[in-house]
Amino acid sequence: MKLKQMYGRFILQFRLNKKVAGWGMMADEATIYIKGLGKTVLTLFGYSSHYEDEKAMLETSRSVLSQYSPETTLINIGATRGGLGAIYPLAKSLKFTTTGIVSSLALDYPGEISADVDRICFIADSQWGGNLPNSNTLSPTSQAMVDSSDVLVGIGGGEIVRDEMLAGQKLGKPTHFYPADINHAWLIKYCQRRSLPPPASFKGAAHEAFAKDEN
Repeated sequence: MKLKQMYGRFILQFRLNKKVAGWGMMADEATIYIKGLGKTVLTLFGYSSHYEDEKAMLETSRSVLSQYSPETTLINIGATRGGLGAIYPLAKSLKFTTTGIVSSLALDYPGEISADVDRICFIADSQWGGNLPNSNTLSPTSQAMVDSSDVLVGIGGGEIVRDEMLAGQKLGKPTHFYPADINHAWLIKYCQRRSLPPPASFKGAAHEAFAKDEN
């Protein structure tokens, strides 16, 4: 573990107390843990950065969550508070148990971990998720997300979301997608900082793969 990640873990050990199920779990370990909680696992996928219309995203989320019972369903997301992580407080207000699966890279950013996650699985991974380079094999974090899930719901999302939901669909798991734009100003600045061409779309890679299925 890198020094910065060790520091992040130190910070989170105090902040999260006993919320962490594991600091460097394998995908199968996280799956066994999440499944062992004994509830239907509804995993939500989307942008980790800001949405163009967060209010609409939360309204969509509330509609989705209203179809499930807090007694029998837990809400799983990516553990961070930004973007889709805004659903965590909503889920807690509706009395859902919440879990988070996230790459060990997140230990570099301890302040970004949501305070509204009941249990967190940090996955030993060298990338944030999606497919491994030049491969159709999921990274450990994404493998854990897909394998742990009973139902997959995407609200916008980029390449990682696309890869995860396609993998879930291939396994025959129910997948549902709701189009949503990433924050326009944020993406424009992101491209400028990295000397990339201006964005051709704000709808994300997941939209190209799934939006047609929901029409």
